[in-house]
Amino acid sequence: MLALIINKGKVDLMSTITKISSQKRPGRYNVFIDNQYAFSVTERTLAEFVLLKGKEISDEEIERIQQFDDDARASELAARFLSYEPRTVYEVLQYLKKYNISDEAANAAVEQLTELGYIDDEQYTKLFLQNNLHVGSDGPKSLQKKLQQKGVNSETIAIEIENIPEEEWIPVGKKVIKSMQHQVGKLSSNELSQKMKTKLLSHGFDSSLASIIIDETELNLDETDQFEALKKQGIKAFKRFRKFDEKTRNFKIKRYLYSHGFSSNEIDMFLNGEIIDLEELSEY
Repeated sequence: MLALIINKGKVDLMSTITKISSQKRPGRYNVFIDNQYAFSVTERTLAEFVLLKGKEISDEEIERIQQFDDDARASELAARFLSYEPRTVYEVLQYLKKYNISDEAANAAVEQLTELGYIDDEQYTKLFLQNNLHVGSDGPKSLQKKLQQKGVNSETIAIEIENIPEEEWIPVGKKVIKSMQHQVGKLSSNELSQKMKTKLLSHGFDSSLASIIIDETELNLDETDQFEALKKQGIKAFKRFRKFDEKTRNFKIKRYLYSHGFSSNEIDMFLNGEIIDLEELSEY
């Protein structure tokens, strides 16, 4: 049933709520106007506007109801999302977008939750970095990239990373290269250090910090380990190039061992049979 209301010269078309039914989804209701489905609302919206069967409402009121409901739904979804773990502003907005929440409602919800202290990108960044220092294995650059992907402002990230003392990164880096310590006696000290550095760089540590971490790592390298590594790598090289004549073979072995971090003196020691009798290599 339609009715006309004249408001200061403006004619408002009034409609009548003819039915309100609950959805299968708890707490949400369908509103029918003039026997046609019009929109759905939450229980909160139903109570806020006292929506009852037989009530007359204008198009302007319907717009206000729907806007209020959008805002309320956005706030409820965002609050639920935040209940699992802290989130950034960007993450909350992206989450609301998946539920087709309007930009206006999403921004209003984020602003409200930010004012209440439930969303705080600066505090999130601090917690994110501290958690990595305790249980993670990422260096500053990797963490910077991850936080940027979460929409945190670059300046905020830079400030919080800068606030972390250099020595707090050392235990994190040691965790990254801990599994490589079994390579002692298998690789030259130079090659092992280079591989450790490469791994640290891949985890977001810069070159300077990676060098400090390696220096702080107790590898317990001694001359015996170095000679054992030289022996292992020398045998491997000999087996690879044994089909060549002696001159060519020695050249290739020398180049191979040099590329694996051994010094010229160490390589000469191997080729002179000081590490292992070269005649015995035929047995390998």
